[in-house]
Amino acid sequence: MMKNVFLILLFFVAIVFVENVQAVEIQSNSINTGVPELSIAPDARATGMGDVGAATSPDVFSQYWNPSKYAFMESPMGVAFTYTPWLRKLGINDMYMAYICAYNKLDDRQAISTSLRYFSLGKIQSTTQSGFESGSMYPNEFAFDVAYSMQLSSKLSAAVSLRYINSDLLNGTNQTAGGSSNGRAITGAADVSLFYRTPVAMETGDGKLALGFCISNIGGKVSYDKGQTTNFIPTNLKIGGSYEIPIDTYNKISLNADVNKLLVPTDYSVYGDTTKLSNVSSIQGIFKSFELGPVGMQEKLSEIQWCGGAEYAYNNQFFVRAGYHHESQYKGNRKYMTFGAGFKLNIFQVDVSYVYANMPNSALDQTLRISLAFDLNGIKNLAD
Repeated sequence: MMKNVFLILLFFVAIVFVENVQAVEIQSNSINTGVPELSIAPDARATGMGDVGAATSPDVFSQYWNPSKYAFMESPMGVAFTYTPWLRKLGINDMYMAYICAYNKLDDRQAISTSLRYFSLGKIQSTTQSGFESGSMYPNEFAFDVAYSMQLSSKLSAAVSLRYINSDLLNGTNQTAGGSSNGRAITGAADVSLFYRTPVAMETGDGKLALGFCISNIGGKVSYDKGQTTNFIPTNLKIGGSYEIPIDTYNKISLNADVNKLLVPTDYSVYGDTTKLSNVSSIQGIFKSFELGPVGMQEKLSEIQWCGGAEYAYNNQFFVRAGYHHESQYKGNRKYMTFGAGFKLNIFQVDVSYVYANMPNSALDQTLRISLAFDLNGIKNLAD
């Protein structure tokens, strides 16, 4: 066990070391995608631990992180909601994300699940070329998905998700961009995931070691100008590990870590590369995302985001969480600490999380999430 933990830590240290030693060779070169809101973590539990969730213990919000975990849920049914005010640090008061998810176990080994996310960009006042107001726009994006998960063995499960994505940037107006844009992009996507969990005998009780794997948003490109230009959606590879350690009968702690890489090809035009990505399909883009550019392996390593967090639980009712999220300064520079807490009763759980960005003028600083989850089976038993 300690050997595995050491290797994971050594991997993270190697990434940071290479990034710092050869930094003069890299230029800022973020990977841009369409519908970026698909990459926003929805729930307060995971974001309280630095945005980790590939291998954490199964919960109602597993739909976003790794739906394979639903096959190991103890309660047969659940539903949850999250509300996230967005970019309040910038003084924007009408931008937010709302998220709802639910699951139902078909039997001891199978489950179906679904989620709906809605992202509002607030009100935008449109004007004519002369500067006169021509109406208001209420751009928004939403995604709806369903998933099926199944235990392949007592320790391993898998899942497949299907997703409908709709992004409407000109909602509420007839405005077009030179007659070539309807302002709306629609596409579909799929996720595939695996979850492995095994007990670990310890002096204080049975711990749990878990590993998670998920490739999300495998789907078509989006276009807002009737196909003249296209954008990749944020196809993402997530690999995570979790180690749950019982301290005694009432207390336990879990240590969790994820690594993420966008499976979207890198635009190397900042280095003078004239290769065009417009003709690259989304599936080709997944493989092309691993191709080395002018800077070589260092560019690929800088594209890996890593995050880690811990959760302390008392009697499985009170929770305290903390974590850290790291993104290379050349790929967006999102670096922030997170804190969270939760309270759980038999039929419901409430969680909150808070982001403290340690980078100056970060738009993510002070982001607050509030999540509420219900055990539908528990509510049903109370009603009976």
